[in-house]
Amino acid sequence: MIRFGVVGTNFISDRFCNAVSASGCAEVTAVCSRDAERGRRFAERNGVGRVFTDYGGMLGSDIDAVYIATPNSTHCEYTIAALKKGKHVLCEKPISTDHGEFIKMKRCAEENGRILLEAMRPAFDPARDILLEQMKKIGKIRRATLEFCQYSSRYDRFLQGDIQNAFDPSLSNAALMDIGVYPLHDCLMLFGEPDTVSAHSIFLSNGFEGEGIVTLGYPEMIAEIVYSKITDSVTPSVIQGELGSILLDKTSGPRSIRLLMRGGEAREVPYSPEENNMVYEIREFCRMAGGIPGRYDYLAVTDMQMRILDRIRSEAGIRFS
Repeated sequence: MIRFGVVGTNFISDRFCNAVSASGCAEVTAVCSRDAERGRRFAERNGVGRVFTDYGGMLGSDIDAVYIATPNSTHCEYTIAALKKGKHVLCEKPISTDHGEFIKMKRCAEENGRILLEAMRPAFDPARDILLEQMKKIGKIRRATLEFCQYSSRYDRFLQGDIQNAFDPSLSNAALMDIGVYPLHDCLMLFGEPDTVSAHSIFLSNGFEGEGIVTLGYPEMIAEIVYSKITDSVTPSVIQGELGSILLDKTSGPRSIRLLMRGGEAREVPYSPEENNMVYEIREFCRMAGGIPGRYDYLAVTDMQMRILDRIRSEAGIRFS
């Protein structure tokens, strides 16, 4: 059993604890929060035994690994501190602010012989293998539109003048980093690195990027990445081939995959996902921490993702300030 310490007590950390309980290979034994009362409440509702207000104190305890769910701007610092203390690290997406930070984190993991993974749910979800298999049936792929638009529960507060972390660009946050990274990672995982990148974004009154669209050019196909924190998706993601198409309901956690051959009717592809698909990344992380090689080179895709994110931010004018 891998003993996790959690740093960050937002809703995604609650979801992580739920998935850990379902994984059968790990347990959360500590939580770190600068606010002792908030840490206590988190520990109480998730059955966590120890609460720390000092990150160094948690790293000095008997945990085996750290799950980092703090603001993006802190990921690199917190990850390197944990790795140097001999802890494996599962870091929320995006793994870092930029590619340069990621390289430092990856090098530190290698130097200390520890596992470093980005908590990118689609990378570990069995839906990836199903998509790759179904893609063989639809002929030469010419276009993919991967979409994730989700109206943030905090946007109403923003409109009232209350700017919370979710809409604070100074925390290395943006719709691209929070939401767009999911369909982008999917695209890179399925189709590899593009030849060209173009991007356009919509900005809010405080300079925060609220939504955007990215076009990725490949030798024989075009991919679109559509994302938003201020609108909701009403259409599925689509991978179009010359013989048919694949329809995907959600890039971050697919519940439905449909195959539509040209001239035919759409049919559901058999798929029974876990209720909380974070469980897949936890199980793979535990296997790798136990010395079993991963199913593929996850960090290679993360490396590509961070390089493309840098290009998109430059192209669209996304600033962290």
